[in-house]
Amino acid sequence: MNFIIKSFQELTIIELYQILQIRSEVFVVEQDCVYQDVDFKDQKAIHVFGYKNDKIIAYTRIFKPGDYFKNASIGRVVVAKNERKFGYGHQIMITSITAIKNYFKVDKITISAQKYLKKFYESHQFKQIGEEYLEDGIPHIRMDRD
Repeated sequence: MNFIIKSFQELTIIELYQILQIRSEVFVVEQDCVYQDVDFKDQKAIHVFGYKNDKIIAYTRIFKPGDYFKNASIGRVVVAKNERKFGYGHQIMITSITAIKNYFKVDKITISAQKYLKKFYESHQFKQIGEEYLEDGIPHIRMDRD
């Protein structure tokens, strides 16, 4: 898989369309969650995405400290359903963590993780902070990485 990292202004119309499509496919349709995905935070984010056969199949958006949480942040972590068995979730996380270090020169990262993915994020050195909470009707936990 080929990874690309771009600011919002650098995204092509096709890239933006594919990003919104995969986010909607997973977060709205697959998870049956009605929520406002287009939240005007994409403009502040750096977008990290992986291509396979000319299609975006993995994606995150990253934020510098203070834009989302006090620490840098990774959000909208998504891999197309039929591509998850290949370990692309781990690859996109490694790429995103490295991008935070390269772009923002920090190590501390905070995420709002879906609770069922706790072990996945722990494998990337994130630790649960505080109690479970509901976000868009889905159980989440705050996780930090130092």
